[in-house]
Amino acid sequence: MPQVLGETIDPRSLGHRLQAARKARGLTQQQAADEISAARTTITALEKGERRARPEELVKLAILYERQVGDFVGPKRPIVDFSTQFRTANSHSKSAARPRELMNVIKEFQTLCENYLFLEQIHDLEIEPNYPTQYKTAGIAPETSARDISFAERSRLGIGDGPVHGLREILEQDVGIRVFSFDMPPRVAGIFGYTEELGGCIAVNASHPAERRRWSLAHEFGHFLSTRFNPEITFLGVHRRVPASERFADAFAACFLMPEQGLRRRLNELVQIGGGSITAADICRIAHYYFVSFQAMTLRLEELGILNRGTWERLRERGFKVREAQDQLKLPEHPPDVRALPIRYEFLAIRAFEMGDLTEGQLANLLRTDRISARQLVQHLSSSVHLLDKGEFETLQIPLAGKLVARQT
Repeated sequence: MPQVLGETIDPRSLGHRLQAARKARGLTQQQAADEISAARTTITALEKGERRARPEELVKLAILYERQVGDFVGPKRPIVDFSTQFRTANSHSKSAARPRELMNVIKEFQTLCENYLFLEQIHDLEIEPNYPTQYKTAGIAPETSARDISFAERSRLGIGDGPVHGLREILEQDVGIRVFSFDMPPRVAGIFGYTEELGGCIAVNASHPAERRRWSLAHEFGHFLSTRFNPEITFLGVHRRVPASERFADAFAACFLMPEQGLRRRLNELVQIGGGSITAADICRIAHYYFVSFQAMTLRLEELGILNRGTWERLRERGFKVREAQDQLKLPEHPPDVRALPIRYEFLAIRAFEMGDLTEGQLANLLRTDRISARQLVQHLSSSVHLLDKGEFETLQIPLAGKLVARQT
């Protein structure tokens, strides 16, 4: 049966499906080859469509990738409609956002994700993900698995135990997740989805403060790592009883953004300088250092037993003004990240426009802006500043219409 079906599908199309399934399982070509006792060049040839897959190869790969053979050789499935995946979100819609608002969020999310894929297809340049295999959390306390997985991911990504600077860039460039930011109803923090065609996709609420957006981004990344095939819309303060998946995602965000070992070391340095006791000013400084909110840092220190339980509540009841304290300490502002779209998305759109594949109106639509702003972005991203030997600056044109080279597998 696989022989007949395998011969009815174009080898390149089959290869694309095999590659997507392998990446969804977080396996390299070498790992897949080892599992089915084949050479890596065999996997490469199959994924490139350079030869047809044998029936026994399809069966072995289907078992390895946890799929049906028909998923590879059957009729091509369309991109999954996210609106049908977010059924669980409807139970929260009355308290978090009106159903119509919620559907608008999902529609915009899907449109941006599909636009990104469309731009990649124009250039035949798909994103190269660096996904780990989905972590197993069943039967483990959410807080315990969150701690272990955050440590594993920091090690895998080479972050160490310090602050995570450029979290969005790390997820986009080092992991291969599509990250967007746009306005959503106030009670919606973020949204996460995954399909084979689109890969991992995250959007955060652009109207929220920067610290909240970072937390939401880490939270949704936690969902991607633990429950990849379960789409998620995160609402603020709607759970009477917090589900285990949400407990894990919040615990992961805390551990990933504020790792215990580095946090203790940095706090000890502040305490020694300040005379041996932890002050509200110390919490402000270390929260700024890790680019999290004062509340998030205080609760994290309570969780680690460094502060007494209830410290945050007592400070709030006493009327502690976080912003006033931060102003008095004159803490420098973090560089704002107000980008709605990934920089790679913007470059691909501009390259397509300069090659004549997009009209100016289409470019503006893809960039979610007007034509004048689109022209300005083309000018901005089509050049860079170069430092000359004499210390002077000049602007060099970047040939965006030139060939882009994909990373080798």
